[in-house]
Amino acid sequence: MPKFIFLIFFILITFNLKAEIIKNFIVEGNERISAETIKVYSGIELNKSYDQDSINNALKELYSTNFFEDIQISIEGDTFKIYVKEYPLINSVELEGEKSNTVKKSVLERLSLKSSGSFIESSLNEDVNLLKKIYASIGFNFAQVEAKIEKFSNNRINLIYVLDKGKKTDIKKINFIGDKKLKERRLRDIIVSEEAKFWKFLSKNTFLNSNTINLDKRLLENYYKSLGYYDVQILSNSAEVSNQNFTTLTYTINAGNRYKVSKISLNLSDVLNKELFTSLEKNYQSIVGKYYSPFKVKNLLDDLDELIVDNDLQFVEHNVNETISNENIEIAINIFEGKKELVERINILGNTVTDESVIRSEMLIDEGDPANNLKLEKSVAKLKSRNIFGDVRTKVSDGSSKDQKIIDIIVEEKPTGEISAGAGIGTNGGSFAFNISENNWLGKGININTSLDVSAETFTGGINVNNPNYNFSGNSINYFIENTKNDKPDSGFENNIISTGIGTSFEQYKDVFLSPSLSLSYDDLKVDSTASNSLKKQKGTFTDFSFNYGISYDNRDRVYKPTEGYLSSFSQSLPIIADASAIRNTYQLSLYNSFGQDFIGSFKFYTSAINGLSNEDVRLSKRTFLSTNRLRGFESGKVGPKDGLDYVGGNYALATNFELNLPNLLPESTKTDVGLFLDLGNVWGVDYDKTIDDSSKLRSSAGITTNWLSPVGPMSFIFSQNISKASTDVTESFNFRLGTTF
Repeated sequence: MPKFIFLIFFILITFNLKAEIIKNFIVEGNERISAETIKVYSGIELNKSYDQDSINNALKELYSTNFFEDIQISIEGDTFKIYVKEYPLINSVELEGEKSNTVKKSVLERLSLKSSGSFIESSLNEDVNLLKKIYASIGFNFAQVEAKIEKFSNNRINLIYVLDKGKKTDIKKINFIGDKKLKERRLRDIIVSEEAKFWKFLSKNTFLNSNTINLDKRLLENYYKSLGYYDVQILSNSAEVSNQNFTTLTYTINAGNRYKVSKISLNLSDVLNKELFTSLEKNYQSIVGKYYSPFKVKNLLDDLDELIVDNDLQFVEHNVNETISNENIEIAINIFEGKKELVERINILGNTVTDESVIRSEMLIDEGDPANNLKLEKSVAKLKSRNIFGDVRTKVSDGSSKDQKIIDIIVEEKPTGEISAGAGIGTNGGSFAFNISENNWLGKGININTSLDVSAETFTGGINVNNPNYNFSGNSINYFIENTKNDKPDSGFENNIISTGIGTSFEQYKDVFLSPSLSLSYDDLKVDSTASNSLKKQKGTFTDFSFNYGISYDNRDRVYKPTEGYLSSFSQSLPIIADASAIRNTYQLSLYNSFGQDFIGSFKFYTSAINGLSNEDVRLSKRTFLSTNRLRGFESGKVGPKDGLDYVGGNYALATNFELNLPNLLPESTKTDVGLFLDLGNVWGVDYDKTIDDSSKLRSSAGITTNWLSPVGPMSFIFSQNISKASTDVTESFNFRLGTTF
């Protein structure tokens, strides 16, 4: 009996494995898709043998076309038969309830069901949810979407989405509660969400938005960790919506303990040459004893990655183990030889707006490279940093063989345009600024920014275009055109400057950045009878074509409110063709150091010099001044050489600032930060008239700065006392400014 069962089993297997030579190919049920097209998609060819695996592959290929709702395949003798049931064809897709054609077009492009495509019911539910998510991202949290289907003959339909956006939900109040350790004012500066105020009618960040809330949480968590709060928890956030469509947004924070790095060790695999990695020890020890920051750890790993690339260690990977002991963290970096797997294919999915080339250009891993998880994670981080996607995910699956991998990069598009405005008023007058930007122009990843800035005496407008990855080189290229008009009737002149230029910037070495550029400017100076004789000599039009370059070294712990490190930069402007040739040299240095959580100190140094060539005088528009940020306690533009009643600036300027920020001096309820400062500066040199006093004298002042988050927007106050000055300088012991964005 067992032998009989085995024989039957063997016969069945043999029957199933039998491959037939196909002589005929029959397709039934197709209406729009031709039999020949179906034959091509199936991969079946005549006069070849096919078995059950072949049928399975044909099914897989045909279903992947998204043309067919049902497919049945059979082999009858030498005939390969396919029966298909086609999905309905979509004639058109409409969105009712959205008045803006631009928004409507952008939204429909992000949906999976499109005109002239197949109607797949499961995709319909996904698109309805996506529509709700899109409108929730711009503040319509209770938008309702209903899908209607109009059926026609020949298996065709019209798809209509009926949208009821409802009202936007304003954020009336933002609260931070719990053991947050930091002041609420600082936390408000970190997050993107804003409280709705009447002057912020242009801001999209005043509306309740789940994506923005999630971004807020990430920003808060990253900031806390950068200060050493390793196990910080943003425990919850709640949004309670009232009947008036207002909400109170609450973030509950448990900062936890602040940790220092007590030890860093390297654990090397035995197959690796240890001598290659000894050079890293010095860098690792530089952060021992300092507060933990994931950004510091990232810098260490970047050094390690550079060493791996330089030594062509293709399959070498690393990971990090962090162990907490009391208030210390021990960091162990494990370096080992990973699996010898290669990337067979990289698929880009979900990019309905952005060109695939933009995404691939940010990838640090390519087809044919070792399948390195670290490079994949860094590629995702680079894509997210472009700020053109709502989310970026990856999926890794097996390829055609065990040592091959297929990587799916799945992106979620998001709105990338932004409108903002700002206004301010202070002791030096008022100002207004307006800005429109687009971070993903035509899906090419190009940034375009238009701006307008108006004050009592100055009008500036311009357009700036920046391609952060020009020609997939990894370098940015920047174009701009700008117009500035200065009208100073009290001094008897006005000038109009039109300038344009092109430049690039790139990281030449680790933390070392270069930025060469070319600029062209046209300067038209007009004077009246009240202008000084020296200004009258400079009237007319002048053209200047210059080569500019800058080099900087930046090892600050972070760009926003740094607490450690320094930024050093030098720039120079050299004339190529100019009616009045001059060379400008500028050097800046900013040092930062924290003394616990209550004291953050900084030292800043600035110097600039401009000199005419061939005994030519420097134009008024190019002469050097010190801003009130560099020399407090003096009125803006009223320090340095004076020609009659006009302050004309100098050929040279120098400023030194000592600052101490006291973030925890006042109770949090005051919403006020306090700082102390000591400023020293000088503006001197008059090349066009030796009879004018060059005003070479050290100016200095000391005082207190306060920044208050008032109900009508942030206000800053400067109380200063002059220590030394020139007799012609105009001083001010008090300065305030009220400014906000909307």
